[in-house]
This record gives sequence, C-alpha cells and structure tokens, in this order.
Amino acid sequence: MRRVVITGLGFVCSIGNDKASVLSNLRDLNHGFENVTYFDNPECRVKVIGSVKGFDTDSPYWQNWKAPLGKLPEKKVLMSLPPHGLYAHHALLEAIQDSGLSRTDISSERTGLFCASSGSAFLTWNNMSEMNETKGTRGTPFGLLSSVCGTLNFNFGASLGIQGCNCGFASACASSAHALAYAYDEIALGRQDTMIVIGAEDLNAATVLPFSAMRVLSCSGDPATASRPFDQRRDGFIASGGASVLILEAYDSAVKRNVVPYCEFAGWGQSADGYNPAMPQPEGKGLLRAMRFALASTGTQEKNVDYINAHATSTMAGDKAEIRAISALYGTGVKIPPISSTKALTGHTLSMAGALEASFCALAIKNKILPGAAHLEQPDAEFEAIDFPRKTLDADLKVVLSNSCGFGGSNVTLVFKKYYNS
Repeated sequence: MRRVVITGLGFVCSIGNDKASVLSNLRDLNHGFENVTYFDNPECRVKVIGSVKGFDTDSPYWQNWKAPLGKLPEKKVLMSLPPHGLYAHHALLEAIQDSGLSRTDISSERTGLFCASSGSAFLTWNNMSEMNETKGTRGTPFGLLSSVCGTLNFNFGASLGIQGCNCGFASACASSAHALAYAYDEIALGRQDTMIVIGAEDLNAATVLPFSAMRVLSCSGDPATASRPFDQRRDGFIASGGASVLILEAYDSAVKRNVVPYCEFAGWGQSADGYNPAMPQPEGKGLLRAMRFALASTGTQEKNVDYINAHATSTMAGDKAEIRAISALYGTGVKIPPISSTKALTGHTLSMAGALEASFCALAIKNKILPGAAHLEQPDAEFEAIDFPRKTLDADLKVVLSNSCGFGGSNVTLVFKKYYNS
C-alpha cells in the first residue's frame, strides 16, 4: 500500500474563494452567513444561508453568469456547466496551481478524477419547464449534461483531458467523502499516481427549500447564531454551496516533484446504519463502526487522535447521535480529543461537505491550528464531558479524524496525519 498525501487545495465557499481567505476566517472563526428572502416571500421559513460571494448564477442561462474578477471559463467549457460547475472551475484552477501540476501531469493515464454533486435541480427544473411549455418542441442542447448528477465528471473529465479513472459519487452528504476515500484507494493500490477530487453544490431555492420541507433547516433569522452545532438551542442546519477541490498524490510522486504536502491521507472507514432513509441511528452505532474501521485500517489508537472534525450539522438528532458514537468509541478512562464542527462557520454544503472539511483538516494540520466550536454557548447536558474549544487553538496536530454522514445512514470517517518525509 503506497502512502497518499494532499498537495493541492482550492476553495469556493461561504468563508472565502481562496485558500488565504479561508484559512484566515477559519482561524478567526468568521462565519459566512447572510440573510436571504426566496421568491420575495417573507413568509418563507428559510431566512439565512451560507452565501457564495462574488458569483452571479441566478439566471439559468450561462451567458448571464458572472465570476470574481470576470474569470469565466472559455465558452466551450462554460456552456455545459451547472452553476456549481462554475464554482468548481474556480476552485480547480486554484488547486492545480497550488499543487504545481502541469497540463501533462493531469492529462495522463496515471491521473484520475472523482467528483461529487447532486446535479443541478435549478437547471433541471428550468429545462423541464421549457419542454412542457413548448410541448416537447424545444430544449437546451446541453441541458442534460449540465444538470444531471454526473455533470462534473462529464465536463471536467473532458476539459482536463483525463485519461485515468473518471467517476462520480452520490451518497448524499457523504458523497465527496466517499470520492476522497476511493481516490485514496486508487493511489494506495497503485492504480493511479494522482487523483483530483471535486465536491460542489448549487446554492439556490431549488437546492435549499426542499430541505425546509423536511423540517431540517434552521428557521433562525440571525446569521450570527443560526448555525450552532451541539448547542441546546440549535434548530436545524444552514444550507450552503460552492466547491472544494483536493489534489491527492502518491508520496513518491510528491517527493519526486519536490512538493511539500499539506498532510498525509492515512486511510478511511465506512459503514451503513441500516436504520432510516433520513434519520441517523440514535446511538450513532453506524458512525461508531466507521470510526473503528478507519482507525484499524490506519493502525491508529483512539488515544492518539488529536482532533475530530465532526459532521455535526446543527440538527437535534444528528449532533446527538454523533457525540454518542464518539463517546462510545472512547468508552471510559480514555480522554476524548477536542471536537468542533466547522459547519458553524460555513453551513452545510451537502455533498461537498466531506471534501470541504477534509480541506479544513489539511489546512489545520499544515498551519498548526485547531478550529474552535463557533457559536456554541450552551451544549446539551449530555455533552458536558466533551471538550469543545470555544476559540481556535494553536496545536501541532498529528492525527485528525473527519466524519461525514449522509441520507440512508452512509457514514465515512477519513484519517489525516501530519506529513513526515521518511
């Protein structure tokens, strides 16, 4: 099994559209929330989102889209992208530049692409409306390619000239964690030397409001406190979107290129709850198995974990199940490491959450910080024994766990370790 390292990161998210901004806001616990009114309807329960700044993708027509500093991809790429594809393009350019990979490195049989998104409900709705209005006589030529679940793979597999593996992942909010996990396997097993992993999501009414109908979104109108994982007063998650891109490489490939990685991606574990299509198993038994598998696969003891980046979205059931799982992992007599959920700053980015939070873990390890538990004032009484640092700490992190949980009880735990050139 070959060692796997992370050599490039790219961001478009509510707390920044580049690595420097994201790191600064992560360190200072600056959230990315803003008020929103959908359909000009003040009665709509959703009042706050984790907004994506600097982009305008409100129109279903790509000709009307705008990006920061006017940096749009060329027309032949842009015309078949969904809104989150534009975010992904921006983040992808940063990640590639960050890694130092050349076009030849990328368009190689030794480089693959794994992506995660739920497609674009916004464009699907618009395309179907046009079809119905014209009784099937009109349609957008690239409507299918720009809207379905595999849109990122289609578009970036072609524009990057990918010759290695190319696959999409759909396991709801665990999707991009699964994409990272199987990308790890491709490199560790020697099938690929480099993997590009993209997680991205639209941010519009078509993506957000269906979650409101499920009663899992916060109804708070206060951006400063709406997302508060583990707090007694939490009432649901804040929806967000954007894109996160990571470049994974074989250790020997990074050494050969004289690149200093962010961290080592040590391995992973997964499990299923087998319980409910939408709700987590109340005791977190599925997530507990995923964490145990992840630790076993990497030869890591629980006591050596320095920080857990929790999936916690700020829902009553989800946060409680995760803490119960972590408590069961450690049992009695072993100190539980500090825990925080960076969704307190970003909101829940759905299928891209695993990739985004893996990127945060890589930044934290490289920059020797431990992100604090923002907006947490009154933890559940059941959580009193848990160490939730209220501010970002200076910390030389050696081992970090990152949890992701999706609909249907899909659980993924990723293990990251400090990089050593040996």
